[in-house]
Amino acid sequence: MGLFTLEQSKLAYRADFALYGGAVAGMTALLMLASPRSHGLIAVLWAVAGLVGWTAVEYVLHRFVLHGLEPFRSWHAAHHRRPGALICAPTVLSATLIVLLVFVPAWLLGDLWLSCALTLGLLAGYLAYAITHHATHHWRADSAWLRHRKRWHALHHHIDAPVCYGVTSAVWDRIFGSMPRPRDRLNPQTTN
Repeated sequence: MGLFTLEQSKLAYRADFALYGGAVAGMTALLMLASPRSHGLIAVLWAVAGLVGWTAVEYVLHRFVLHGLEPFRSWHAAHHRRPGALICAPTVLSATLIVLLVFVPAWLLGDLWLSCALTLGLLAGYLAYAITHHATHHWRADSAWLRHRKRWHALHHHIDAPVCYGVTSAVWDRIFGSMPRPRDRLNPQTTN
């Protein structure tokens, strides 16, 4: 399995979590230690904007790219057929897209430190998504929140309706009308 394959080895799959965890920690430290003091509050607001923005990016990517555009649709279908397999976007692809589509434009339009803060928020959201998505497929649900997310994601995988595209949040599903119907609810015992 190479750098650009969808099905990852255990090492490559875990490296994604380590890379993004390290990037979040490193960017947080960089902003706290090196950014101008005058950027304090505004940098926090930009990081929060990046985090909130991630939830919208997650929904749009999942609904309209992974379920709508080839070749991404075919690639994502492999995950639906084999939800327990270690299938994900290669780290080199996701990292390149984040740098080119978030960090660079924010830097060109504004300030290096604020672009770092925005990217930090988005990276933290992406890391939360990656952990949550992994947990919905591979972890036992010991908390009410995770049980709910597992049921939510199971609806996305198992009912024949276009619903439940948000993995970390249902906010955009509510806004865009992709909530499951009450009769589509799964038995909680089927998702543990």
